[in-house]
Amino acid sequence: MTHQEIKEKIKENNVKVIRLWFTDILGRLKGFNLGIDELDRALSEGIGFDGSSVEGFVRIEESDLIAKPDPDTFIIFPWEIGGAVSAVMICDILYPDGSPVKSDPRYVLRQTIRKAADMGFDHYYTGPELEYFYFSDDKNPCPLEKGGYFDVLPLDLSSKARKETFLTLGQFGVQVEASHHEVASGQHEIDFRYQDAIRMADIMVIAKVTIKEIARQNNIYATFMPKPIFGINGSGMHVHQSLFRGDQNAFYSPDDKYNLSNVGKSYIAGLLKHSREFTAITNQWINSYKRLVVGYEAPVYISWGRNNRSALVRVPAFKEGKANSCRAELRSPDPGTNPYLCFSVMLNTGLIGIQKNYELPSPVEEDIYTLPEETKKLYGISSLPDSLYAAVEEMENSKLIRDTLGDELFDKYIKNKKAEWEAYRIQVTNFELTNYLPNL
Repeated sequence: MTHQEIKEKIKENNVKVIRLWFTDILGRLKGFNLGIDELDRALSEGIGFDGSSVEGFVRIEESDLIAKPDPDTFIIFPWEIGGAVSAVMICDILYPDGSPVKSDPRYVLRQTIRKAADMGFDHYYTGPELEYFYFSDDKNPCPLEKGGYFDVLPLDLSSKARKETFLTLGQFGVQVEASHHEVASGQHEIDFRYQDAIRMADIMVIAKVTIKEIARQNNIYATFMPKPIFGINGSGMHVHQSLFRGDQNAFYSPDDKYNLSNVGKSYIAGLLKHSREFTAITNQWINSYKRLVVGYEAPVYISWGRNNRSALVRVPAFKEGKANSCRAELRSPDPGTNPYLCFSVMLNTGLIGIQKNYELPSPVEEDIYTLPEETKKLYGISSLPDSLYAAVEEMENSKLIRDTLGDELFDKYIKNKKAEWEAYRIQVTNFELTNYLPNL
């Protein structure tokens, strides 16, 4: 949108507040509000703020940063907050001289997409399936209903909130393909139609706020915690992805039995080969590894297949004549990931696979969860890291992920995750008190 078009929209809708948003390196939403009289300055110059207080941005001696809104992200909230209509724009983070802050997650994704463009790929499309839970509050993870996969009944508050979210995202211009109840009680999913990756990462930021806000309006609580309840499925964020040259899907070939081109095969091989290295990004919380366990529809084993939902990467079937639907679905990410960094590491590992012409192993269509260890070894199937500590160790030794994120963000991210693990490691948990205190 042009600056003039934004001004006209603001006047037409009687907008009183402009909200500027961005994320820190962990994907946590940051931002501030402006009056309408600051709009011209925000669009032309950006607005200064103290970056030293934002996780992973800059040191205290270089704290002055600029949030520069991207006009193409402009949306108007369909509800009033504090009695005033507000609009939102997602920002790029700059130094006062206009140069980009290299630890800004949006910048990292933009740079990775430029690499794809240099290799002849005009579009990197992603289409996430965002899962989450509705609870009565943020203290007690108790589902509001006992629904299961695709259940319509009961028509309770969670169904109402999900329907309102679906409609609201549509008002924002976000293309939602479907929304439905997921497998676990209280668990829901919204599927997004594929978009260019930066646009989709922006949509994920806005969608999470929308889901939480509409839940709040219905006096319930929405959470993107990967595994809030022991013994039932956790929440994932499967990401469908493809590369295009112009309007041609670079993953598609009519001559291959899987309809995969050499580009598509090498891209998937890159995802598989480097998956252990990027898992600390796609699954960045200690709780993420409570989801990545056998038996709860979450991928554990590094393999690919067509219909196999126990595989890490799936190539979904599509109708004849629908070449643009040829894609790879990475099933390990969870909704707690930073979408900008998640899309960046997926893309770059795939690009490395293409550059180095990685060979894609044969698909595995058996239920890997039930395969004997000898068979898994025969197939060459390894596993994802089983804890944040193990994932961080893999990432720390990865030159590829360092190159993807850049030295600044990479070092800050590793430091943050090590501190999180150490804080968790020294806790005395209820499990320990229950099992050890009476017996030792």
